[in-house]
Amino acid sequence: MAPSQQISLTVTETEAGERLDRILSQRFHDVSRARFQRLIAEGHVRVDGETIIEARHRVKPGAHIIAAIPPPGDMVPKPERIALDIVFEDEALIVINKPAGLVVHPAAGHHAGTLVNALLAHCGASLSGIGGVRRPGIVHRLDKNTSGLLVVAKTDDAHQGLSRLFSGHGRDGRLERAYQAVVWGKPPRRQGTINAPICRSSVNRQKMSVTPKGRPATTHYQLLKVFPQPGEPSLLECRLETGRTHQIRVHMAHIGHPLLGDETYGKGFLASQKRLSPASREAVENLGRQALHAGLLGFEHPLSGKFLRFSVPLPCDMAAVLEALAA
Repeated sequence: MAPSQQISLTVTETEAGERLDRILSQRFHDVSRARFQRLIAEGHVRVDGETIIEARHRVKPGAHIIAAIPPPGDMVPKPERIALDIVFEDEALIVINKPAGLVVHPAAGHHAGTLVNALLAHCGASLSGIGGVRRPGIVHRLDKNTSGLLVVAKTDDAHQGLSRLFSGHGRDGRLERAYQAVVWGKPPRRQGTINAPICRSSVNRQKMSVTPKGRPATTHYQLLKVFPQPGEPSLLECRLETGRTHQIRVHMAHIGHPLLGDETYGKGFLASQKRLSPASREAVENLGRQALHAGLLGFEHPLSGKFLRFSVPLPCDMAAVLEALAA
């Protein structure tokens, strides 16, 4: 594999106060501003020796910027015949019930076998191109090991309309998303709101963390059931007011109630898992993922204006966990 290209610059007085991504794109015209934004978010840019992951970071005069640009890979995903659970489809969009284990779009380590590969085979060239060749039609995403509902745009007009909806995160009533989550412990209140800013961890680039320097993030939760097991695992419904990466998983871990099966944010509760009944412990081990399911999705159709609302039941693996915990 070809080595990364490294570029560096020193911020001038006239550039002082500008956004980091804007300065980079103005100095290096052969790299798009969008790509610089992705490189920053992925931790490839340092300012005065500190890794910066916010494209909007304002730089000071005399600051030294170093960016590592990885060599381009095979950027064009290929159609693959992968079975899809289609909940709704028309000429503008398609709603999918995504199974756990399916990656939404190609990325490092997942260049094939993704939802995008499956959609290219199903929809052909009709997918919206706004998301670029690697993310055609993708407006929002679910983690690889989160199951549930996801809408994809088939036309550019639909993509633009859905993007506006998701950027508002439902605050105007035109978008509704609800997740079922099984967490360790009983939250102190039956209903609650978590307001805690999130950004990528400076220690582990694969993780997100709560930090004052992060982007605003708000999660609302409602306690649905507490199970009669050691550790008092609970079933929650979570609704998002923002859409940060791993938001529910990070927020629930932040308040001391990480998701069952979450090896990234819930490792400290492995002892609690061993205390479960044998049937419950086996069900969680068989789950092999975080207990999170996007069961409800409602939105205003970007072309017709009609409000569409879809719900899907828990997949078998999560249903088995709930049944075992309740026994």
